[in-house]
Parts: sequence; C-alpha cells; structure tokens
Amino acid sequence: MTETSQSLPAAAPSLNAGRDWSRSIGNGAILLGLAVALVLSWGPADMASWTHLFTDAGNMAKYASGFLHPKFDDWRFYVEEMIVTLQIALWGTFLSLIVSIPLGILAAHNMAPAWIVHPCRWLLNVFRAIHEVVWAVLFVVAVGLGPFAGVMALFVHNTGIMAKLFSEAVEAIDARPVEGIRATGATRVQEVIFGVIPQVMPLWVSYFLYRFETNVRSATILGVIGAGGIGQVLFESIRGFYYPESAAILIVVVVTVSLTDILSQQLRKFFL
Repeated sequence: MTETSQSLPAAAPSLNAGRDWSRSIGNGAILLGLAVALVLSWGPADMASWTHLFTDAGNMAKYASGFLHPKFDDWRFYVEEMIVTLQIALWGTFLSLIVSIPLGILAAHNMAPAWIVHPCRWLLNVFRAIHEVVWAVLFVVAVGLGPFAGVMALFVHNTGIMAKLFSEAVEAIDARPVEGIRATGATRVQEVIFGVIPQVMPLWVSYFLYRFETNVRSATILGVIGAGGIGQVLFESIRGFYYPESAAILIVVVVTVSLTDILSQQLRKFFL
C-alpha cells in the first residue's frame, strides 16, 4: 500500500513531461510549416519587389506631394457623401444583425441538431467566403448603381461573419441556466430568450459595434465600383488626378472613422 502511494506522485511529473514534450513538438511543427509556407509563397507574392520601395522613392515622393495641399472647396459635398457612406454601413450592419441572430442560434451545436447546424454553417461559409466587393459587383448588375447595392453587399457578407461569431458565443454559454429554465417546463423558444440571450448579449453587442466600424471602411471601398457614397467621389478624384481634392476626401474619411471608433467605445461602455 505504501509502495503504491509513493509511486503515484512520481508518475505525475513523467506524464506532464510527456505532454510538454508533445506540445513542444507540435509548436515546432507549426513554426516549421509557417516557415515553409513563407518560403514557397515568396515568388508568387512577388516579394522580391520590396527593393522598389527604395529605388522608386523619388517617384513615390513626387506622387505623394500632390496630397500635401488638401482642397476643401467642396467640403459640404464631401460630408454629404460621407453621411451616405455611414448610412450604407448602418443599414448593411443592421440587416445582417436581424438575420444573424436566428442563424447564429441555429448554427450552434448545442442549440440545434446536426441536420440543421451543418446546412446553416455551409450557407454562412458561402456568405463569408465571397468578399463584399464581389457581392457589390453582383448586386450592381442586379439592382443597378447606387447605395442599395452597397447595402445588400454588406448585408450578405456580414451575415456570414456575424452569424458565425454569434454561434460561437452561443456554444460557449453556461448550460446550467438553460437546464434550469427547461426544468420549469419552458418551451424551446423560452429557453433561448431567457437562458441563452442574456448570457451572449454583451458579446453580441460588441460584435455588432465592431462590424459597424469595419463596414464604414468597407462602404468607402464599395463606392469605387459604383455602390455610392464617398468612395465613388474619391475614385473619380484620383482617376482625374485631382490630388488636392483627393487629400481632402481622405481627411474626411479618416476623421469620420476616428469619430465612429470613439462613439463605438462609448457605446460598449454603456452596454457592457
């Protein structure tokens, strides 16, 4: 009996050492794989062109000098278009939120059977895999030029992202409150409303605000392909070599994104 009790403590360090050794091998394999991937992608990514950052520095400086004197003669127009961009981002994020709540619950393994979870996740993968610029091109063809195409592009792409984040938050909940509500004879919907949503609401609010910040920047890019907003004005200015006007537009964009970030931080403090 004494010999057995004495041998047990000795086995624990041996077991921990084996786990540490396995973890070290796994980490080494990951680092080696990353190094191989970087080496193999050096040529296809044209990384040898990094020298152009120095050999063509004169051309870059000449090009950048055109942006050193912003021209704000049409600042009212720029602000109006920036507001349109914010509205595109707001509607795209809001619509994706409405759809992501049920999809995020149905895509969680602890909330729905596999025959529902897997089709939902496949659908979200499709939404998420196609970039919002590609969605915008498709919607421009379908509904024409204008902000609505940008709204729909952000809506579809962000539904794939937000619903995935929502489902992961649902899968990480504490199951005991849900089981307690189930014990009272509550329906499945009541379990979700009173047992799941209160636990995930802080994370969901954080995800929504983060995606809105991201969509403000994305909506600017979508304007380049005709989806409306400040991006379209910026693209036309750069294409016409109106660099002072382009600099003014970029300043408006940077200020707006910064204010959006500040507002988002305050809202996080309020809700969380």
